Amino acid sequence: MSKRFILALDQGTTSSRALLVNHSGEIVASSHRDFKQIFPKVGWVEHDPEDIWRSQLESIKNVMQMSKITSEDIAAIGITNQRETVVVWNRKTGQPIYNAIVWQDRRTAAICDQLKSEGYGEEIKQKTGLVIDPYFSASKIKWILDHVDGSRISAKNGDLCFGTIDSWLIWKLTDGKRHLTDVTNASRTMIFDIHKLQWDASLLALFDIPKAMLPEVKECAEIYAETAISQFSSPVKIAGVAGDQQAALVGQLCLSKGMAKNTYGTGCFLLMNTGKTPVVSNHELITTIAYQIQGQLHYALEGSIFIGGAAVQWLRDGLELINNASEIENLAASTTDNGGVYFVPALTGLGAPYWNPHAKGMVLGISRGTTQAHLARATLEGIAFQVYDVVKAMEEDSGQFCKELRVDGGASANDLLMQFQSDIFNCKVKRPKQLETTALGAAYLAGLTVNFWSDLHTLEHVSKTGASIFKPNMDEKEISYRIERWQKAVDLAQQWT
Repeated sequence: MSKRFILALDQGTTSSRALLVNHSGEIVASSHRDFKQIFPKVGWVEHDPEDIWRSQLESIKNVMQMSKITSEDIAAIGITNQRETVVVWNRKTGQPIYNAIVWQDRRTAAICDQLKSEGYGEEIKQKTGLVIDPYFSASKIKWILDHVDGSRISAKNGDLCFGTIDSWLIWKLTDGKRHLTDVTNASRTMIFDIHKLQWDASLLALFDIPKAMLPEVKECAEIYAETAISQFSSPVKIAGVAGDQQAALVGQLCLSKGMAKNTYGTGCFLLMNTGKTPVVSNHELITTIAYQIQGQLHYALEGSIFIGGAAVQWLRDGLELINNASEIENLAASTTDNGGVYFVPALTGLGAPYWNPHAKGMVLGISRGTTQAHLARATLEGIAFQVYDVVKAMEEDSGQFCKELRVDGGASANDLLMQFQSDIFNCKVKRPKQLETTALGAAYLAGLTVNFWSDLHTLEHVSKTGASIFKPNMDEKEISYRIERWQKAVDLAQQWT
């Protein structure tokens, strides 16, 4: 075949990546570019949308130059992206009217608290599967329209576009010709009905968001558009789109009901495929769209943890305890236990299953004997404990026991963390050889659309080759004791407001 590769674009919270995937489902080349994180006030997190675009375009050009290929070698493009992050731009000029407000941003907590107090929680949950929280897009869109002069009038006149990052990239790749998103990203906005698969008029009215700003919603695997000649020497089909965690679910080939994965990135995100029927959570988990492929819609339960790998970044950048993130494993392994230290990494509040934006980070159990190694181990364990809380809630909601957790993301390379995760779960943890499952998911979706692969099950050998399996190896009494202490620490973190 002349079309030798799928180009996967993985636009994340701190960097933009471009990866080439071959017919065997292997990543053969990759390039990434970091971009600036903007923190205007405490609890505010922003990105410059043009920075995002430049970093993504540079990574595309670099991976193509490295591999000595042209657009003629690319069968299709798949896009995956940081979800819930909001960009609003002028339809005529293509210029953003404000910085992108990132999913981590908490500035709209008061708006969300008011909506909760006014009793909108049940309606929003029934229609969108989501809980009211600043994490999701709707309150961010409202904030921009409320604070940028003239923007609401422009939006009503159809002069403004709203999009999550996938929409922004498609707009830029097509030179402003197409304004599109997929069902998974739409399902994270808090204004999309996940049962009717359409923008909800009453929720748009509640947030005072004009429908004219919204993108058209498509399936995860279909032809979205072709790239503009200004971006590639010849047009390339954009043929697959999914939010990062749904893309990772596909990349891990969790395509059957009951299969679950966790991504250890900046945050931690656990998804369980619940099949064609949405499961309503009794533990404040999210009911979300897993994917829609060839008309088949699958739902998932999701637990979102705001601070995962970001806790390690805080040790590096905030406390300067380590010089780079990879050092934490050796430091933590230099002690046999946590020395009684527990770290609740609620640095931007607590996500699932607590959904407490006011919770504060806490380090407890410090003594004269506490060392840097104890704090490093407590940080890794704090990440694992948060995932444990979500998994247990998910098991109760779904009625299914988690026999195996598939893992990916940067922090999953940490063997100490993965072993502790397996220990407290008392189940197997499976880590694939290729950790870039988010990008692979986007590639799989695009490749399926253009018949680069006949079906996704033909790629199952990829997930098996070279995988690492972690099995539980901790005394049950010790597990119970650790979990009891953790839960007490979480309670204290929620009281400190």
